[in-house]
Amino acid sequence: MANNRIIPCLDFDNGKVVKGKKFLEVKEVADPLTLAKKYVADGADELVFYDIAASTKNRAIFLDLIAEIAKEVPIPFIVGGGIRTIEDIEKIFAAGGDKVSINSAALNNPSLIEEAAKRFGSERVILSMDVNEVGPGKWSVFAKGGQEDTGIDAIEWAQKAEKLGAGELVVNSIGEDGVKDGYNLALTKTIAEAVNIPVIASGGAGTPEHFYTVLTEGKADAALAASVFHFEDINIGELKSYLDEKFNG
Repeated sequence: MANNRIIPCLDFDNGKVVKGKKFLEVKEVADPLTLAKKYVADGADELVFYDIAASTKNRAIFLDLIAEIAKEVPIPFIVGGGIRTIEDIEKIFAAGGDKVSINSAALNNPSLIEEAAKRFGSERVILSMDVNEVGPGKWSVFAKGGQEDTGIDAIEWAQKAEKLGAGELVVNSIGEDGVKDGYNLALTKTIAEAVNIPVIASGGAGTPEHFYTVLTEGKADAALAASVFHFEDINIGELKSYLDEKFNG
């Protein structure tokens, strides 16, 4: 799997892409299909589509929208939010999703990762973790849209997910989410060094340098971002050129 991937994240609720700060103050941004096509044209490596309210509002995944986007998107397309069962995962893949990102359901039932990996292949199963620092060098996994401390150690949870068969991890730092001051390098690096599967850093991108730093010092394999792309603070094509120059001179 290619390193240094740039992955725009489309957080989605009620048919619109939305964005908040530290999981709060969520506002509408755009139509998901329009944004998805733009990001593909700009050179994104993959897309993530999170139905952010499906789990908390206990409703089904919008499979019709997934099918519509999948038809227009030739790059790998990750779907998360509201996934509770193997049947849900099956429906997402049938609708055209390439990978699933599981968060809440894995906390409630870790064997879902194992079952999904065995059935569909590890490379299609991502564990997404919402993480916050709870003490010096100590990070805890949070549930319910970042509102509830599970008491589970983030590093241990990452290692357990790898053992269960997750093929990748999305590590979202709640404290940095939407703030644009840079990724949480200590967290990303600690998890990347604790596992042998790719780590996708999430939360905090504000400048092209932030992407470069998390992919080098933070040891991430990919960097995910939302608002800097949605609000056109950073153009993906220009970011890719900048990174290419930094990595390949």
